[in-house]
Amino acid sequence: MADEGAQDRQLPATERKIRKAREEGQVARSRDLGHFAALAAGGAALVALAQPLGSWLRRILTHGLRFDHRVLADPALMGERLWELSLQMLAVVLPLGLLMAAVAVAGALGGGGWNFTMQPLKPDFTRFNPITGVKRLFSSDQLVQTLKASLLALVLGVVGGLYLRAHLPDFTALLQLPLPAALAEGTAQLYVGLALLVGALALFALVDVPLQRFLLLKRLRMSHEEAKKEHKEAEGNPEIKGRMRQRMREMSRKRMLAAVPEADLVVTNPTHYAVALKYDEASMAAPRVVAKGTDLVAQRIRELAREHEVPVLEAPALARALHAHTEIDQEVPGALFTAVAQVLAHVYALRAALAGRGAMPGALPELPVPEDMDPLAKKAR
Repeated sequence: MADEGAQDRQLPATERKIRKAREEGQVARSRDLGHFAALAAGGAALVALAQPLGSWLRRILTHGLRFDHRVLADPALMGERLWELSLQMLAVVLPLGLLMAAVAVAGALGGGGWNFTMQPLKPDFTRFNPITGVKRLFSSDQLVQTLKASLLALVLGVVGGLYLRAHLPDFTALLQLPLPAALAEGTAQLYVGLALLVGALALFALVDVPLQRFLLLKRLRMSHEEAKKEHKEAEGNPEIKGRMRQRMREMSRKRMLAAVPEADLVVTNPTHYAVALKYDEASMAAPRVVAKGTDLVAQRIRELAREHEVPVLEAPALARALHAHTEIDQEVPGALFTAVAQVLAHVYALRAALAGRGAMPGALPELPVPEDMDPLAKKAR
């Protein structure tokens, strides 16, 4: 009984989904790699410590098989003797077991890397659903794991059985040898059998590591709907992003319009364009554009200028050129310096005349605006 949605999940998992699955504790782990690493480390430790371990084992057997007549008089001594032998056994077995456990953990980390998460400890009540449990039990991944475990057990059993069958006379002959010689010979034969088992586990680990990676990526496959949803989550909802951009444009427009009352003059087209200019000789190297716009925005700039008594001059070519070649809070281009200077001079003369400090200036002269900077002139050519 396969997963009903598995047929729709044909797209490979994205990096975002793989990263999210890792945060949830889903990592490709190979048990066979851990088993191989533990047995290999244990076997290597036994080979490296063969001589001291052999001497230790002989002492344990000699001490354990020695007859002590005191035990007949006081049976409680038997418990003390067993406890003493157990402690001596643990002194060797426990470090070896800890070494194998540490190597097994290192092997597991080598296959999937370090990943600490508390997500698997969270209660998941869907696991108590018997229908879901049956689906997991008969899923393709579980079938692969079961077949692999069965094949591993079969291979290890066949290898061990064939080795014991081939060396059965040798093991039988150990009974005729003295104890020290029997221990040495038996240990050497066990090393060979252990090496064969470790070799079989190594072959399975070589297959299991990429297999676990493949099965994990197979479980994380995505449907087209999941891919679209993830893309939308990653990129953001287009409607929300559009509203955010609109909000940002409105805020930028409000800040721009707030600068119009402080401008020195507004140059217009006269209806389609409006550009507000400001110049402060003490803090600016050249006049700056503090506001600009077309159509309704241009109309609002003109209205604000009149409300705050900012001069509004009609200079169509200059207004179009400034709107096309400058940005907000940017100085006017060098090619337009002369034209802007004439407009500012006209405004300053007009203000002086209105204040009674000079004669009223005449009409605004024709401004020297390069044709290549006027969008309308470029279209006409």
